[in-house]
Amino acid sequence: MAGLTRYDGSTLTLVVNPTAGRGRAAKLLPQVCRELLQGRPGATLRVHQTTNFAEARQRTIAAAAAARPAHDGVPADALLVMGGDGMMTLGVNACAGTEVPLGLIPAGTGNDMCRGLGIRVFNPVQAAHWVIGGQTRRVDTLRVEGDLVEGAEVRHIGTVVATGYDSRVNRRANRMRLPIGNLRYAASALAELAVFEPLTYRLRIDGRQRTQPAMFIAVGNGAYFGGGMKICPDADVTDGLLDVTVIHPVSRATLLRLLPAMFSGSFVRDPAVERFRARVVEVDGDGLFGMGDGEELGPTPLRISVEPSSLTVFGTPPAG
Repeated sequence: MAGLTRYDGSTLTLVVNPTAGRGRAAKLLPQVCRELLQGRPGATLRVHQTTNFAEARQRTIAAAAAARPAHDGVPADALLVMGGDGMMTLGVNACAGTEVPLGLIPAGTGNDMCRGLGIRVFNPVQAAHWVIGGQTRRVDTLRVEGDLVEGAEVRHIGTVVATGYDSRVNRRANRMRLPIGNLRYAASALAELAVFEPLTYRLRIDGRQRTQPAMFIAVGNGAYFGGGMKICPDADVTDGLLDVTVIHPVSRATLLRLLPAMFSGSFVRDPAVERFRARVVEVDGDGLFGMGDGEELGPTPLRISVEPSSLTVFGTPPAG
């Protein structure tokens, strides 16, 4: 009979980037699968090892579209993504604005998305147990609108939208083959620093116009970017607000001094740093382009707003 949906048990669809973590994801995938099945007796596990970003996007969208809601005591179908922040943002975009729960299994080198959401277990096997065994909660996402890459008009971001020095470092790091891991960000930061000059920003913050030079302006949902840099230290993914960090024009020597302090968040004590919260930030300027969750968004202008409680993720709220 057409239109009926069978509920023989929930389905977990795991989309994996096997090359993440320099091949660590592929090595640990069998253990992750065992952990997932033990944590969800009676569930069906479907695993897709993807060969490129386009395939991974297609798999995540299809899984979210086909997911069934909870019914008669059977948990809802879920999408799980395993890899680095690129995989995490695909999961966010597939599930944002739906009731489909998203499980994040970090296996990359940065893992900023998971840090920001309080999922700070970076062993994929432990993360699978912790994520699937935990409760679900609703969190905010950023909605980015503009003339985005690949013809998109809207993207959802879980962590931070970068548009200045930070975005240039991110884009350069993405294009580098060596060094690997977080050293790539450090090498990229030094290379950009040698040629970087303050940029002109034209902003509209909750309807108020503002034009200023800055080294960069980061708009955050979560606290982290760049492989553990705590750029928006007080960001709360459940408060319905954007956290904005401005680094006003400084010398290259000062910016170099501030960079290591971004890992602890102590850089905010410098007088060149300004922070505030908003609901909508429109970013434009000369030569600016956006990066979100470590991936390219496109040139400005970009309209960044918060979508409160728009995403369901597995995991308990972080302590404190």
